[in-house]
Amino acid sequence: MTNLTRRNWLRTSAFAAGSLVTGLSVLDKPAFGMTPFKGSYALREDFYSPVANEIKARLSANENPWGPSKKAVAAIAESAAKGNRYVYNSSREMEELLAKKEGVTPDHILLSAGSTDILEKIAFALCMKGGNVVSADPSYLSLVRTAQSIGATWKNIPLTSDYAHDMDAMANAIDGDTKIVYICNPNNPTGTLTPVDKIKRFCKQVSGKVPVFIDEAYLELLDEADSQTAVGLISDGHDVIVCRTFSKIHGMAGLRVGYMVANPERIKAIKKLVRTEMGLCVTSLQGALASLADTEFQKFTRENNKINREFTFKALQKAGVSPIPSHTNFILFPIQMKPKEFLDKMAEKGVSVRGFEIAGKSYGRVSIGTMDEMKLFVSTFNAVI
Repeated sequence: MTNLTRRNWLRTSAFAAGSLVTGLSVLDKPAFGMTPFKGSYALREDFYSPVANEIKARLSANENPWGPSKKAVAAIAESAAKGNRYVYNSSREMEELLAKKEGVTPDHILLSAGSTDILEKIAFALCMKGGNVVSADPSYLSLVRTAQSIGATWKNIPLTSDYAHDMDAMANAIDGDTKIVYICNPNNPTGTLTPVDKIKRFCKQVSGKVPVFIDEAYLELLDEADSQTAVGLISDGHDVIVCRTFSKIHGMAGLRVGYMVANPERIKAIKKLVRTEMGLCVTSLQGALASLADTEFQKFTRENNKINREFTFKALQKAGVSPIPSHTNFILFPIQMKPKEFLDKMAEKGVSVRGFEIAGKSYGRVSIGTMDEMKLFVSTFNAVI
């Protein structure tokens, strides 16, 4: 099938781009659109771009293309001379600042080398004797995969027709063997947001029986982030764990800093198993401290991510594709070829992206980069499809 023929086929498919995208511009012609993830479970398989000699746009890992902030870089450079010391003082300072930010006391804060480190350690702490984990599917799987590797099972609950967490189905899935409920909000890989009011009602209903882990890695990219966090449930006494990272809004993915907010009892239970702060570098902590104070850089990232995301979303629509509306720094969209074939063709032209097979259907995911990178993605995508 030629590029022109394939593109015409996409444009004349049965699903209109606006049929599932509320409040966004609708194409005059029909487009290949998203449909709810159907089947008994929306099982997924992940695909990664091949290593290419000349990748011009690295858009596969949901990284911040503008970070770290200059203030963070300066703090890192200055702190390198302190590399002979452990992080004790820096970690205490960070815990106090984060506690103030989240409205809790420092004993509610646990630092780690990125949020994935926390996800995996929670799995070890709660699932070493088996049991099950309840989460949405598709969603981020670090906690789930770690739990499965040590003997737990996964109750994977398909997203709703508007790609939100199905809170009722997740509540019904909880049983006497459930060790934890995992919620990624905004969700990865769909980029969608479940309204925090629904999450709060769910947590109040079930957290007396089982802890609820809410992964808010992408939340700070939202304009209204403070109104969408569930962290207030913790100070109200609910058994809820909220996880954040410096990898997204702060642009420090390679520097590995994250933290969780939870009841002190949960923090103590983790610390009995591992000393998470010992996995942190004094340089990374000093960079994170500086980045916390650099609200202008965070604002810059938030605004430019939104501009570039909207540009890419509209370009995908114009190409005859109906992407899922995203609240994050990536967009998920359907493709009419196998994920590996799509990734190979994109990489050949210097663009790395991600691919998924979800419920037997193929999807691509593009991370948001600079405007030049997104323009390269769009031209490459149009050539490939």
